[in-house]
Amino acid sequence: MSNPKRYTITAALPYTNGPVHIGHLAGVYVPADIYARYQRLQNKDVLFVCGSDEHGVPITIKAKKEGITPQQVVDKYHAIIKKSFEDFGISFDNYSRTSAKIHHETASEFFKILYDDGKFIEEVTQQLYDEEAQQFLADRFVIGTCPKCGNEESYGDQCERCGTSHNATDLINPKSAISGNKPVLKETKHWFLPLDQYESWLREWIVKGHQKDWKTNVLGQCKSWIDDGLRPRAVTRDLDWGIPVPVKGAEGKVLYVWFDAPIGYISSTKEWANSVGKDWEPYWKDKDSKLLHFIGKDNIVFHCIIFPSMLKAEGSYILPDNVPANEFLNLEGNKISTSKNWAVWLHEYLEEFPNQQDVLRYVLTANAPETKDNDFTWSDFQARNNNELVAIFGNFINRVTVLTHKYYNGVVPEPASFNEVDEQTLAALKTYPEVISSSIEKYRFREAQAELMNVARLGNKYLADEEPWKTIKTDEARTQTVMYIALQIASALAILSEPFLPFTSNKLKGMLNVIPNEGEESLSWNSVSDNTELLKPDHTIGQSELLFSKIEDEQIQQQLAKLEASKKLNEAMNKEVTPQKDTITFDDFSKLDMRVGTIIEAEKMPKANKLLVLKVDTGIDVRTIVSGIAESFSAEEVVGKKVTVLVNLAPRALRGVESQGMILMTENTDGKLVFVNPDDAGVENGATIN
Repeated sequence: MSNPKRYTITAALPYTNGPVHIGHLAGVYVPADIYARYQRLQNKDVLFVCGSDEHGVPITIKAKKEGITPQQVVDKYHAIIKKSFEDFGISFDNYSRTSAKIHHETASEFFKILYDDGKFIEEVTQQLYDEEAQQFLADRFVIGTCPKCGNEESYGDQCERCGTSHNATDLINPKSAISGNKPVLKETKHWFLPLDQYESWLREWIVKGHQKDWKTNVLGQCKSWIDDGLRPRAVTRDLDWGIPVPVKGAEGKVLYVWFDAPIGYISSTKEWANSVGKDWEPYWKDKDSKLLHFIGKDNIVFHCIIFPSMLKAEGSYILPDNVPANEFLNLEGNKISTSKNWAVWLHEYLEEFPNQQDVLRYVLTANAPETKDNDFTWSDFQARNNNELVAIFGNFINRVTVLTHKYYNGVVPEPASFNEVDEQTLAALKTYPEVISSSIEKYRFREAQAELMNVARLGNKYLADEEPWKTIKTDEARTQTVMYIALQIASALAILSEPFLPFTSNKLKGMLNVIPNEGEESLSWNSVSDNTELLKPDHTIGQSELLFSKIEDEQIQQQLAKLEASKKLNEAMNKEVTPQKDTITFDDFSKLDMRVGTIIEAEKMPKANKLLVLKVDTGIDVRTIVSGIAESFSAEEVVGKKVTVLVNLAPRALRGVESQGMILMTENTDGKLVFVNPDDAGVENGATIN
């Protein structure tokens, strides 16, 4: 759609079973916000909506773990998530929630329209059932082996490793996530959306219709799903948390969360329209509206197959023009994991890096997982801040504003004549809006932000080449021209940086004193490329401030130490420990005679890789002990070692040598064999260990 009347932009509804982290921000919300802000700067009619996804099994699992109600869970995390988005400048026109009355009404009405129109199949099928919990096992209540990739921890509705969507009954070796038991099959009635009936239409619409403009990762996943053959998909669940199925005979059933959640975009639009006194329908039903879904790759199937099929079945809605899904962001070489606390949580980041939202936005965009999974590292975060934001962007602005105050008391000077370098610099500046626009329109946000930084590089080079700090002593007219042009570049940065660095843009506009008063028009995106004088002579700029500050090594070490602590805690929690043996009595223990001894001789047993033949002074006697430690220690290095010896173990012949005891050994945290050493201080051979 080349010139739409309006833009309806959605960002994936986050699950309210935990806070949001940098993976969410990089994959979905910053790209969506860049696009929405950019279109607003073009004076386009933009609606940017989202909301909390508050139904589904993960919510009920979280509630059970915390011993609270599902409503308490969603209330807690909805507030945290909403504030995180506000804190990071994600400029939603409306952020709603699926527990809202307007959403329940909208989703119920949508289901009822399809139901009354005969668009569902009603079937009694066998579903997995936990007899101990007396509950059907929908979605994440069941775990098993994915039939496609073999992942042994696939959920009942989707495998998070390969992205395949399936039914719980497709899992191999399923087990209940509630009790751990093997489920049985039990009959239950549900309503299904017959996706197989939409297969040829989906192939035509996606594979043929969007071959050129959709991202290859999106097309590839859609094509794979369609090629595997589409099957009817249940749109109801046997649960007590969610939107009740609004038909007779459906008591105790709710709408499947992936039927209900995308309708959340529509109900959020209605909520916004009610609050501002507008009509919601053009944003969803006018053919001249452009609908865009910003999501992560794990949601491709739902936004490109299931939701469009729902919209097609209903008949009055527009379909998405594009679904620019991103891949995943890893953290320090490992997959982000909420359960292992291997994440950078947004609310915690701001506690440790206050007022540095744009630094994180910048780094996540520079390293966005647009075509493949990417890795966030704290060293890269520090380097990009110090070497790019501080040294390039911040440095240019600081030089311009400081010199303007020093030479002209903060007043924009009147330029003299322009030479060839001046003309070339201004001409280059005017090309950037179109260059950046081209990348944004293609959803190449990394590329677009890199071009923004080239504007700052243009300014730095211009100042370095023209050296106004030198010409101020010899040619005042030349200095006025140079500073005038440098201020135009600074103003262009204030405008062009807004989609990427909204807080920096606003701060810079304040420094340049170009924030419009109420009723005044602000400088638009195209004013940079037009022959607009962004800052007129005699305009007074505000006081100079540092836009960015250097991030020190200590701050980075603190973050790495925090992750290392999480890693060690997870290792400790997941460490496999040999189970405790059967309980013994004190009398059993007192029969063990353990003494301090010293190894006085040692030799390798012939034709045996693992065995050493030791002579040990036990204080009682000198005896032979055969020990399986030859792969960990040489004969030479054990001679003289003090050891703990079990001396009353019945003798046993090993390869013809009688072993008259046992030396106590264990493994360290690296899995290496080590002696259980008695304290050497004043302990003689033969001393008992009690």
